[in-house]
Amino acid sequence: MTVNRSLKIFFIALLLIPQALFAQQNKSILQLQERVKHIIDTAGGKIGVGVKGMDFKGGFIINGDHGYPMMSVFKFPLAFAILQKVDKGELKLSQKFHMPQSTLDTNTWSPMVKDLPNQDLDMSLADLLTYTVSKSDNNACDFLYTKLAGSPAAVNKYLHQAGVKDISIVCTEGEMEKEWALQYKNWCKPGASLQLLQLLYDQKLLSKSSNDFLIQIMRELPDWGKRITLFLPPATELIHKTGASGVNKEGIMAAFNDIGIVTLPDGKHLAISVFISDFKGPKERAINAIAAISKEIWDYYSVNL
Repeated sequence: MTVNRSLKIFFIALLLIPQALFAQQNKSILQLQERVKHIIDTAGGKIGVGVKGMDFKGGFIINGDHGYPMMSVFKFPLAFAILQKVDKGELKLSQKFHMPQSTLDTNTWSPMVKDLPNQDLDMSLADLLTYTVSKSDNNACDFLYTKLAGSPAAVNKYLHQAGVKDISIVCTEGEMEKEWALQYKNWCKPGASLQLLQLLYDQKLLSKSSNDFLIQIMRELPDWGKRITLFLPPATELIHKTGASGVNKEGIMAAFNDIGIVTLPDGKHLAISVFISDFKGPKERAINAIAAISKEIWDYYSVNL
């Protein structure tokens, strides 16, 4: 064999290596999706999954054409809309707002009312946002939606103008509690949730100070809200927002969700969104389904970047 022919074969081999690696990686991502689909099929209910690299290319969506009821996940885009008003100078985080005791619902989920019972409340905007996002407080949320954001429709319009189209916000927490069917009016497709997380990561909608504040309160969710990271290493960093409905008389949960950004072992960032709807079974099984899906995704991206 001549030297020229040997060199030609060598360079052809070099050219084929990236193609072989790409084919292998493509095969393994398909295998990952099959494992995720298996968890979905065995869990029951409607489950949508979105995955996207925040600072690298990669990701996929499974069952992405359905609009899943958000429940408290809709408190995350609400925070975007309120903090945009802070950036415009219309509001201040230090600004205080008065909430008469008579206007507060004592039967809804409200850590704020439990912390400060039987009294009128004077809360700073920073505290209202923290209670809304970090602790999923329904009273704080509805005050922000109706008194400061204008209405759920106003937040919906703001999101659509920002380019997040596959989302619908029309009802408050109080309205959803009065009528089961209204939960389904506040919906989001997995792809839209990934858009929201990318806008947060890229700091596209807010100033740095407002964006940093939102990230901070999304880091501070209590341990009982852990779903994405339940089966991941304990020190895994997570920025997220959960959402869950009650259970109707047939034992059906309208929604059980978690969307967030995890930090991978190499320091890169990955968005994971899991929406579960019309789910029958103990809440623990829904938690485990989100955790198991996230573990499969984490394991793959931890070794395949």
